[in-house]
Amino acid sequence: MAKNKEKVVLTFPQKMRKLVQAGIADSKMINRLPNDYDLIPDLETRVKHILGLINKPQRPATNMLFFVMYDIESTKVRNQIAKYLIKTGCTRVQRSIFLADLNVDKYEMIRNDLTEIQSLYDNHDSILIVPISTDYLQAMKVIGKSIDVDVIMKSKNTLFF
Repeated sequence: MAKNKEKVVLTFPQKMRKLVQAGIADSKMINRLPNDYDLIPDLETRVKHILGLINKPQRPATNMLFFVMYDIESTKVRNQIAKYLIKTGCTRVQRSIFLADLNVDKYEMIRNDLTEIQSLYDNHDSILIVPISTDYLQAMKVIGKSIDVDVIMKSKNTLFF
């Protein structure tokens, strides 16, 4: 008679703890492709998405906007954190920068999980979580590719005579 085994769902910190115990810092990537940065949408699409977050007509009052930015040496840890952030609802803005518009409970969960992950292994990494107001996000300036943020936000006025 076969026993029914319940599938144990591990939290992100528990998964990372197991990887650290298995020697995550010293092992090479085997049969895995690193993050495919070609899948990151173009800059204009990312800016439209960001501005779409702040221009929602029914944005929940319990939500907060925040950036998660990191500088992580280990490719495995970096990939795991990127997957975790995407899974929790964060939007990749650049390779190591994510933007989220999530409720305060999810913000606290992400902050606590990343704090725990950071403490698991000997490293010189840094993870920044920066709350940001909609005013600051709307005042964003894009340097580089030419994108007219005012047109995307529909904040330009047109005069008719």
